[in-house]
Amino acid sequence: MNADLSLFHLIKEASFIVQLVMLILVVASVVSWTYIFSKTRELAKAVDIADEFEEEFWSGVELSDLYKRLTDADFEPEGIEKIFLAGYREYSRMRQKAGIDPEVQVENAQRAMKIELNRELERLDEHLPFLATVGSISPYVGLFGTVWGIMNSFRSLGNVQQATLAQVAPGIAEALIATAMGLFAAIPAVIAYNRFASRLDRLIGRYELFIDEFVVLLQRQAHSQ
Repeated sequence: MNADLSLFHLIKEASFIVQLVMLILVVASVVSWTYIFSKTRELAKAVDIADEFEEEFWSGVELSDLYKRLTDADFEPEGIEKIFLAGYREYSRMRQKAGIDPEVQVENAQRAMKIELNRELERLDEHLPFLATVGSISPYVGLFGTVWGIMNSFRSLGNVQQATLAQVAPGIAEALIATAMGLFAAIPAVIAYNRFASRLDRLIGRYELFIDEFVVLLQRQAHSQ
């Protein structure tokens, strides 16, 4: 009689340790895909906001008018908008104080924008370490399940006088499923992490460039008044 080598049967008949490994990998994969979808939307939204804001910023709009629009009670600023608000708010606050050197005004505004940039980086970087962890350890977790399953298969042959391939095949097959699941969890996580890290680097570089350009404008404005 041929052994049932269907995927469901192999998983059902696997040892507890191997089943536990499979469950961990399934959970890790599901959580990874959840983060992948959410981070894809989050970064795409950040890029769209940056595009719209920079188009308005360089259209010649008055900075005070732009500040008022972004601080409206019905508006929720995000990304590069928060960086602009942090800088312009600090610059305006310093200008209201008498005797403050223009360079100090601009430096404080730049410092405020750098702080907000770090906060934005921390927010956008959220969940990326999890993807990196899943991508790096999932193959080893799957390999552990495989080794354990194969070890149990060969141990069971100790009570058999004559071993056949039919006897050991189901145990090895169920063990190898753990390795396959480990790769299934790891590969998308690694690809997503590398893609998100690259996009995040470009976005943060874009934010830093905006800060430098905005500082130049503030310097001109500070010395012209």
